[in-house]
Amino acid sequence: MSRLADALDTINRHVGYTVRWLALFMVMAQFGVVLLRYVFGVSWVWANESVLYMHAALFMIAAGYTLLVDEHVRVDIWYAKEGPRGQALTNLLGHLVLLIPSMTVLLLYSWPTVRNSWKIMEGPISVGGIPASFLLKSLIPVFCVLLIIQAVANILRDLARLAGTR
Repeated sequence: MSRLADALDTINRHVGYTVRWLALFMVMAQFGVVLLRYVFGVSWVWANESVLYMHAALFMIAAGYTLLVDEHVRVDIWYAKEGPRGQALTNLLGHLVLLIPSMTVLLLYSWPTVRNSWKIMEGPISVGGIPASFLLKSLIPVFCVLLIIQAVANILRDLARLAGTR
């Protein structure tokens, strides 16, 4: 179980290490947009949208990595007071009852929209924008799949913890 969990972790670890560069590119692009607009009086819709695309990609693709490193938002009502077994049980129930079902529903309901967007190669969000809304919409199933992969890895670890083998 541990080897499979480690293999699943590897997916989100590599994705996280790769997508983190978008933060730097996003800051540089935003700096360029601001510089061009306020110093040179030039503005392009596609430049503004590039920041939006990078922002969406960074946060949606890195969600699985964020769960991997346990830096996600947690409503900590009783979790911190629990021991390792209690935390494992809370995580297990959260993943099985909340995370995986909600990601599955989001994946199933968003898929027709993403498929249709690819079918027509949906254009820009705004006139003069990046002509690739289909790529932006494709982040939704990627987000869901990466979170489900990480949830499965976490479930395997929690089961091992509850069984006392880890």
